[in-house]
Amino acid sequence: MLNTLRPAFVLLVALGAITGLAYPLAMTGLAGALFPAEAAGSLITRDGRVVGSGLIGQSFTAERYFQGRPSATSAADPADAAKTVPSPYNAANSSGSNLGPTSAALAERVKADFAARQAERPGRPVPVDLVTASGSGLDPDISPESALFQVPRVARARGLDETRVRNLVEAGAKGRLLGFLGEPRVNVLALNLALDGLRPE
Repeated sequence: MLNTLRPAFVLLVALGAITGLAYPLAMTGLAGALFPAEAAGSLITRDGRVVGSGLIGQSFTAERYFQGRPSATSAADPADAAKTVPSPYNAANSSGSNLGPTSAALAERVKADFAARQAERPGRPVPVDLVTASGSGLDPDISPESALFQVPRVARARGLDETRVRNLVEAGAKGRLLGFLGEPRVNVLALNLALDGLRPE
């Protein structure tokens, strides 16, 4: 019986070592060598300090900053661990709201966000990604249209000429990957860091 079990045990150990140890270590080393920034989490630093990741959105609420998409992520309620409370861009709990198109709560939230954005630019169409959350709740990008929609507010709050802020948005916009994959986008954190580098005229 031992002769029957030995090959199975040896094969189990060998495959465990290859697929559970050697292969992951080789891929981690290869990724670190070929794509060091991406393998480290696409971290963004300023003055030697990590301020965020290019892959995970952050909550910007001040008038002087560009704002990202609404985020439906949540966290445990400090008062009752059995419940959750809204916690925008909570990277430890990536999720969508799971509310469907017939949800009254979703309709009310979108209506309120739409009204707030419309008050910001009366008479202008509100880009859809400024009032709808992404599936992960952590989307770091917005469409160029959403960024341009916010230019007057940001320029006014910072005392900058709108043309300078618009040029910053256009310079930070990225097109479709390979010309056909994905959508044009602007990274909100990168845009706000570039904005902080502008000086009032």
